[in-house]
Amino acid sequence: MAEFLSSIIPNIMSKSGLLWKAFVETIQMLVITAPISFLLGLILGVAVVASKPNGVLRNKWIYLLVGKVIDLFRSIPFILLAIIMLDLSRLIVGTATGVKGAIIPLLFGTVPFFARQVETAMAEVPPGLIEAAESMGCGPWDILWRVYLKESIPGIVRGGTITLVSLIGFTAMAGAIGAGGLGNFAISYGMRSQMDVAYVVILIILIMVSLLQAIGNRAAKKTTH
Repeated sequence: MAEFLSSIIPNIMSKSGLLWKAFVETIQMLVITAPISFLLGLILGVAVVASKPNGVLRNKWIYLLVGKVIDLFRSIPFILLAIIMLDLSRLIVGTATGVKGAIIPLLFGTVPFFARQVETAMAEVPPGLIEAAESMGCGPWDILWRVYLKESIPGIVRGGTITLVSLIGFTAMAGAIGAGGLGNFAISYGMRSQMDVAYVVILIILIMVSLLQAIGNRAAKKTTH
């Protein structure tokens, strides 16, 4: 088997240790970035929904400020965002390379994206449920927790799945600026006419995305009521 693999993916077989290291780095970036992104994105998404003109905690200034900040960072292509965040990464974590150096740009790319996913999910809550909760004397925070968030869980789960898939793509792009991971591995060796490296990395990413999508779809079905 080893001889057969060496004949079709010789560069991968000779760099299997480096491939495993790159895979672990990608998983580390996902494990560190995803929970923080989901927490901050959830807070920002709820803030936008709650502070909008007809929201339960309407506040024009918070709505405009949070919305504009989200739109600003969402409008910047991630590869450019990663470049302009190099100095901030050095300031906060002490480096702009490797897994640590990738966390800051990954957060700035993922948090606004997930915030909009949360906002979209919460916007699908029927207005009648909000009116019913208000007529029963529920306060703004009760409505946000018991109505908005509870009813939008399936949509938030779907949005979280989309965000994770996008985050995998971001980690690959971050490899272009020395963030490590599968993207950096593919760029470092795949561009040296070692195309089997690029093909295997693409296959691994496709498998990761497919697994996450399947898990996310199942979780969304489980939370739909």
